[in-house]
Amino acid sequence: MKKLVTNKALLIRRIGLMTYDVVAILASSALGLLMRFYFDYESISNPMWIEYIWYYLPINIVTTIIIFYLFHLYQSLWTYAGVAEMASTITACILSSIIMTVGMLLLHYNMPRSYYFYYAFCLLVFVALSRFAYRVFRTFVQKRTEKAISKNVMVIGAGEAGNSLIREMNTSKFIQKSVLCVIDDDRTKIGNYIHGVKVVGGREDILECAAQYDIDEIIIAMPSASRHELKEILEICKETKCELKTLPGIYQLVNGEVNVSQLRKVDVIDLLGREPIQVDLDSIMNYVNGKVVLVTGGGGSIGSELCRQIATKNPRQLIIVDIYENSAYDIQQELLHNHPGLDLKVLIASVRNTNRMNDIFAAYRPNIVYHAAAHKHVPLMEDSPNEAIKNNVMGTWKTAQAAVDNGVDKFVMISTDKAVNPTNIMGASKRICEMIVQSYNNRSKTEFVAVRFGNVLGSNGSVIPLFKKQIQSGGPVTVTHPDIIRYFMTIPEAVSLVLQAGAYAKGGEIFILDMGEPVKILDLAKNLIRLSGYVPGEDIEIEFTGLRPGEKLYEELLMKEEGMQETANKLIHIGKPIEFDEKEFFVRLEELKEESKEEKADIKAWVKELVPTYRYHGK
Repeated sequence: MKKLVTNKALLIRRIGLMTYDVVAILASSALGLLMRFYFDYESISNPMWIEYIWYYLPINIVTTIIIFYLFHLYQSLWTYAGVAEMASTITACILSSIIMTVGMLLLHYNMPRSYYFYYAFCLLVFVALSRFAYRVFRTFVQKRTEKAISKNVMVIGAGEAGNSLIREMNTSKFIQKSVLCVIDDDRTKIGNYIHGVKVVGGREDILECAAQYDIDEIIIAMPSASRHELKEILEICKETKCELKTLPGIYQLVNGEVNVSQLRKVDVIDLLGREPIQVDLDSIMNYVNGKVVLVTGGGGSIGSELCRQIATKNPRQLIIVDIYENSAYDIQQELLHNHPGLDLKVLIASVRNTNRMNDIFAAYRPNIVYHAAAHKHVPLMEDSPNEAIKNNVMGTWKTAQAAVDNGVDKFVMISTDKAVNPTNIMGASKRICEMIVQSYNNRSKTEFVAVRFGNVLGSNGSVIPLFKKQIQSGGPVTVTHPDIIRYFMTIPEAVSLVLQAGAYAKGGEIFILDMGEPVKILDLAKNLIRLSGYVPGEDIEIEFTGLRPGEKLYEELLMKEEGMQETANKLIHIGKPIEFDEKEFFVRLEELKEESKEEKADIKAWVKELVPTYRYHGK
């Protein structure tokens, strides 16, 4: 029934348009002759001209209707008419006028020469008016209606991306935004218009124009801009009170991968001021091809990204080990969907369970192990230090032993910059893990390496998601200290480093990423508040809570004794292993295991025996 009603409505609309076109042909025929004589009917010198028009009118109507039908003038959705529909309308009217001219001449209906041009002009005006007037009227009414509730928008970038953005925002009834001005540094574009919106100036005019046009939202439509250039523009934009968003690459819009509704909010990563580190994984990942790869902590932020990357490199089998069933399930479903041919095994297990780890290694005989399972949250581990030792240290020890016993080729452990001169139990536990890896490399055929990096943007428990939640709830945003600084990297960068370490590994190395300049956490908080459309200290307060137990003002990536050695990738370095008495180390490690099992309150003092550079709270 619905289909019949729809078809009936469509038929009525087409008949209505045809009827209008018949009237337009009649009016154009009469007006064409009147215009020739300046609308003075008495001046028409030859009465037969009127007769000729009437004689040819039936033929003219039939041929014109057929031409209009062939050019889809009755099938198009004129609500969304654009350049293509306008071109079809012009072509159809001109062709109809040419056929009328030829037909009248062949029938010896000789009219004044200018009549044919006047007729064509009138017909085009009437037909175009019927097709495009509704769209113009609808757009005008819609903009007037929505003006009170729509956001005033400034677009930065007058290129193809900006053009596509403005066109869609002007025509879509689902986007309640009004583009009032465009910014572009190209001086030849300033003063021109894009879909009726003026290019008002360059980046130096952003602040003035934002105030002048009462802008609520700034959209950056510069998908090809470098990270450095984007940072400069964002530094200006964040001084306004506007919400900021960026447009995906125009090639993604063309391919249909994204649309304007997927404009993303500017992230803090856009303000880090450096290009993402690119690693040619295709050229270094042959060592994974055809191998059995095991990832502990495979459901975590780093572990899951490792699994995604490895799954694309044709491993013989990928084994995910994780104690948290929900995160393990999520990555399992994702990989099965994206890589249906992948031989995937997901196992729920704790790296602290000796028998379980031995059974897994014996059953699947992995060639490569990425050890990402760990407790990493500094304040929580300060309150539960024995858990940090049991999970991080003992878990690494048992996993490493299982790797040696079962002939693993490569063992790559995820470490942290907090392992350098640690002031918290999490960092100290990771330093012990590095020492375990170094020791096992010296006493087995397995190549053991560690990968050390700083804070990972967007990972579970990191500062950025916390800040976003605090801003969404109206603040305050909490920062421990105004001078605290950290190194930052993205999850893909961290994983690229881990995978490349596996390719470079010869055994015993600690790989370190050059992450550029450290960033002040206070600056991150302020920038994120501004990018969310608020003013720090006015709309959203910032509170300083004081350094937490075990927290440093700044992190180090290397101990003085380790030195620095370059690799083929200039941004990846190797720290020289520090020699220590391995026999004594394992004696102390056995003692530490027993102390942690007994939940000793002074476990940090025992850790100090193993890590002399560890400085813990109160000592």
